[in-house]
Amino acid sequence: MSDFKIRRATEADIPAIVALLADDPLGATRESPDDPAPYRTAYKRLADDPNQHLVVAEHDGRVVGTLQLTVVPGLSRRGATRSIVEGVRIHSDERGSGLGTRLMDWAVEESRALGVQLIQLTSDATRVDAHRFYERIGFEASHLGFKRQL
Repeated sequence: MSDFKIRRATEADIPAIVALLADDPLGATRESPDDPAPYRTAYKRLADDPNQHLVVAEHDGRVVGTLQLTVVPGLSRRGATRSIVEGVRIHSDERGSGLGTRLMDWAVEESRALGVQLIQLTSDATRVDAHRFYERIGFEASHLGFKRQL
């Protein structure tokens, strides 16, 4: 596992990130790897926002994992800053290698370094294996999430 490198994503990483996002039953219905335009637009917004941290994990020169960490200042919890983890994906060849833990450890440590008091994430209700993983690494299923498509 020591040969994984976690680094900030670049525009050149977009195709690999989108492929990771599309490589599961949920992502296959939401992502369009053949149309890079919306992803490039989104990447530019992320790259210009200092509260967005899009990273990739590399192994032998290829992108095998990704996540997005968003830092959100707030008033609740006595003015606490929180971070939100989104879009965690590990290439199917690397699942079980410890890379998911390493990426999440990076997110926790980066959050601490940024003065964050609470790190949170949501996970689709159908991702039972992911839920077990998050609980195993110390996350608590404490809330019920809601969303509304706009």
